[in-house]
Amino acid sequence: MISFEASKKICSPKQAAKLSRAVAPFLYQAHVVGLGYPATIRVAAITHQPRASRQPAPSGRRNFSTTSANQLRDVFPAKDTAFIRRTPPAWEHPGYTEEEMLAVTPGHRPPETAGDWVAWKLVRFARWATDFATGIGREQQVDMKNPTTAVAAEKPLTEAQWLVRVIFLESIAGVPGMVAGMLRHLHSLRRLKRDNGWIETLLEESFNERMHLLICLKLGSPGLFMKTMILGAQGVFFNAMFLSYLISPKITHRFVGYLEEEAVHTYTRMLREIEQGDLPKWSDPSFEIPEIAVDYWRMPEGKRTMRDLILYIRADEAGHRGVNHTLANLKQKEDPNPFVSEYRVGEEKHKPNAALKPAGYEREEVIG
Repeated sequence: MISFEASKKICSPKQAAKLSRAVAPFLYQAHVVGLGYPATIRVAAITHQPRASRQPAPSGRRNFSTTSANQLRDVFPAKDTAFIRRTPPAWEHPGYTEEEMLAVTPGHRPPETAGDWVAWKLVRFARWATDFATGIGREQQVDMKNPTTAVAAEKPLTEAQWLVRVIFLESIAGVPGMVAGMLRHLHSLRRLKRDNGWIETLLEESFNERMHLLICLKLGSPGLFMKTMILGAQGVFFNAMFLSYLISPKITHRFVGYLEEEAVHTYTRMLREIEQGDLPKWSDPSFEIPEIAVDYWRMPEGKRTMRDLILYIRADEAGHRGVNHTLANLKQKEDPNPFVSEYRVGEEKHKPNAALKPAGYEREEVIG
């Protein structure tokens, strides 16, 4: 993929307006309305030329971004070594069937306890703050009476708005699993007790979210201001998750479950806009998705469009949604993790499929 680049020379507002109109077919620019300062993102442009015939961008030029030209580089720089050919993902993805991915739908678990209510309201506040920060107008918002299930809006988002949104969200979505896995790991060492399989699932969730981010970074690269926002958000979110998991792992898992509900909603809406042709570049079947995505999900030939990519990501988020809602229903210190456990002969029917259970499993359904 290539990016269409603009001159490094500082130009007047009138010249900038003309230049923006000239590069509109190739470049989308997203603004973050935070602190009165715009953050931009470089968006990869689609080209219908064969890979071999694509021409590199003119030298001495750079994208609309706060990142300087000499810092523009692949987020996955190739490491040329004498012996190592490639490094596969540490956790291989189990994969999904197309029927499983299409069966994923937005869903919501109504709060039942005071802790559930606090977790839900915090997620709703985070959703409002994200909409505000990424410049989502009222006409681009869905029905607020059904915010987690409604996916239709008066006006669709642009590709650049979607990239700003998902890159920011995926950059912090990998935090909860790592924090929870780290604390449970230390607890196991400190108390000299087994963890009953929770650590592996939590760390794999964090790894999976990071893979989503790395794939999205192949489609667009954030500028310096957005990177600063991500740095600050991660610092706040990490410490908040650290303290909350020490105080109440149950409420923290419920919070993450609600957060993943929002992620499923986000990708379902994106999928709908791709299918309707509201995102012309991503709706084009010749749009090439990153190779890292093809390798990670082992995507078959003929199923490598942007729509297929979003189906895989949405299925992952649905799995995290069901897992965290289920973990929130269990006894935190003694119950085994039902998602990695081996069930007794004749009880395999209880083995959970988290992606298809929006509200998660109740304890008696998986523990007995």
